Amino acid sequence: MRLLVASDLHGSPEAAAFLRRRCEELLPDMLVLLGDYLYHGPRNPLPSSYGPPSVVSVFADFDTPIVAVRGNCDAEVDLMLLPFAVEDSAVIAADGLRIVAQHGHHLPSCPPIPGVRPGDVVLSGHTHIPRGETVDGVHFWNPGSTTLPKGGFPASYGVFEAGAFRVPQPNVFGGRRSECGTPFCIALRLRNFRNNAVFQPNPSLGAVPDVYFSA
Repeated sequence: MRLLVASDLHGSPEAAAFLRRRCEELLPDMLVLLGDYLYHGPRNPLPSSYGPPSVVSVFADFDTPIVAVRGNCDAEVDLMLLPFAVEDSAVIAADGLRIVAQHGHHLPSCPPIPGVRPGDVVLSGHTHIPRGETVDGVHFWNPGSTTLPKGGFPASYGVFEAGAFRVPQPNVFGGRRSECGTPFCIALRLRNFRNNAVFQPNPSLGAVPDVYFSA
């Protein structure tokens, strides 16, 4: 099973259009969206191409099935505009794994977590920082943010396939690099990934290695 995973678009039509292109290229079984779709958020700067109505338009005729959860910046009026259903949380069965998807603003960063048991995957966004870590048998995966990355990371998204979750980086938007897109900066950032992070080159996504997390 192949899942394309993204979070924290915060009103960026550029990010929405990118996800559409990636769905057309990768043909995932499902697009998993982890919240914060239209509003930029009071603590964040305006994205360079801020346009919530345009984000709605991109998703209006989306062919890929969407599973979406609600973020802390998703007001009732936002949910009324979105052309897909949004739940507080979702459970996805994929390749023998039980994946619990939530935005993350109500989730503790380590077990115990109600409804989550060892061997499960907790898939969340909210922090705008990619994460791949196993704590007490629970796998924590975060794709980062497509629009407003933090912690020195570039804009990012995630791909789940064959039991592994990867965060392709850094050139996710048409070859555009972040301010810290040099190999040296990437190497420094990769130190933030712990325990089960295995770095492998993926020629189909460019010369810079992706970050892999296997459950």
